[in-house]
Amino acid sequence: MIWDNLIEGLSWISFVVGGFFLFVGSLGMVRLGDFWARLHAASVIDSAGAGLILFGLMLQGGFSLVTVKLVLIVIFLFLTGPTASHAVANAAFMSGSRPQDLVEDNTDTSAKPSKSKKTATKKSKAMR
Repeated sequence: MIWDNLIEGLSWISFVVGGFFLFVGSLGMVRLGDFWARLHAASVIDSAGAGLILFGLMLQGGFSLVTVKLVLIVIFLFLTGPTASHAVANAAFMSGSRPQDLVEDNTDTSAKPSKSKKTATKKSKAMR
């Protein structure tokens, strides 16, 4: 009886927290300004929100074949969600879209030096 109530409570906490992440992520997809912030909100919805909802379903289902299927779905989401977000971000970055607050990295020593020190100093002063 006590274990049943504990599992019921944990599953509902998981539902509520997962629903909160889904709501905040979907609100972020609507309200955030640029593509990069919206992409982050979409990945929060996929990983945290859906994962917690499915975890709550696992607790509700008990140990059965349904739980095994839900575990496989969670593993699939955790593997494909970040991979898809990275692929979309990489495609956008390669096509020329840049985050608004992108700062050029002048500390990379492996890249060939194509700019003189005067140009780099002017850019760093302009960024301040």
